[in-house]
Amino acid sequence: MFSINGCGDDVGKVSLGMFTTKDVIIDARSDPKVPGVTCHISRIEANLDFADPSDMGIACRQTGPITAADLAHIDKSHSGEVVFKASLSILFKVLKVRRIYDAENQTLIYLSYSTKETNGSHKHAISTVPLYGTQAWQDGASTADKPVR
Repeated sequence: MFSINGCGDDVGKVSLGMFTTKDVIIDARSDPKVPGVTCHISRIEANLDFADPSDMGIACRQTGPITAADLAHIDKSHSGEVVFKASLSILFKVLKVRRIYDAENQTLIYLSYSTKETNGSHKHAISTVPLYGTQAWQDGASTADKPVR
């Protein structure tokens, strides 16, 4: 059921045991607007269930150059933009990954979250990619890059 928009690969699959139909799946996804960033997203796949659980983990890292030109094309608003999404059930549960630009700290923030409340909670996880040392790093963040609120 998992179909993430954007290019990527399933890089791992771990069974949770002989007496369960659930596996941990690890996907690698490159940010479509910042190709120097790769996010690894782990999630539970329930093979015989109608819905996959909402739990997920995310780790994003710099895996190539990040340039000022890459950052010029991203949404710098306070809520950022969805860079990946996937259906986790036939009941409208969606896993989304949103990129938010923290201009003051010159960091890209990646937030993964489920759009449906599960057991009283919207599951979410966060990962950051600092721009320090990249071609996009600026001495003192310019006011042009400040987020729009």
